[in-house]
Amino acid sequence: MNLKGSTILITGASSGIGLECANVFAETGARLVLIARRIERLNELAKRLKTTFGTESLCITLDVRDRKQVMDTLMNLPEAWCDVDVLINNAGLSLGMDFIQDGNIDDWEEMIDANVKGLLYVTRALLPHMVERKQGMIINMGSAAGREVYQKGNIYAATKHAVRALSKAIFRDTNGKNIRVCNIDPGMVETEFSEIRFRGDKERAKAVYQGLTALSARDIADVVLFCATRPPHVTLHDIQIMPTAQATTWIAHRE
Repeated sequence: MNLKGSTILITGASSGIGLECANVFAETGARLVLIARRIERLNELAKRLKTTFGTESLCITLDVRDRKQVMDTLMNLPEAWCDVDVLINNAGLSLGMDFIQDGNIDDWEEMIDANVKGLLYVTRALLPHMVERKQGMIINMGSAAGREVYQKGNIYAATKHAVRALSKAIFRDTNGKNIRVCNIDPGMVETEFSEIRFRGDKERAKAVYQGLTALSARDIADVVLFCATRPPHVTLHDIQIMPTAQATTWIAHRE
């Protein structure tokens, strides 16, 4: 499926998997709607993609947790950008790693707001127009934690289980509307993820990936692109991607 001229909307596009998705889709000649809270990073990315690939980008500063902001912005995109062909729900985070009885409720709420409610807000804003056009694709970024719960991963795992369930629900509810829905569940990916989880503790974050070769953000972006470029009658609906060294969310071989 040729994506040249298609409109791809990516949340959490300023770093990690979202940024790499922008890179791989730019190479196809697609147009990009780049969404994140850090507008300066988006502007730098858009400038580089324009220079390298001639990519047209619309940069929007947006917090997916803010329902009103999401609806006001995404339901009123400029006319030239309102026909979104592929939505990549990538924005999300993990905070803390505590036993549930010791958990920080503020962290819980932030994860639920971003990983579940944010995904729902963005989807609700864009999906009706896809249904109306009988054309569109939604790619939700889940996690291996959405399949297996690990100790101290409680609320994060719960949110990613919800993402996987919502991916199934969207696919079923839009059956017959020509909407493709893909859920992608990566294992360990070496990005800013752990640094954010441990609130800037770089040493603790680095230790997560020591002794093994984790997935890269580009590894995941390549799979996202593969899903989006299948023929229109093909949906790769539910995918798990693991580093070879990682057998489960809690079993990993380290040298």
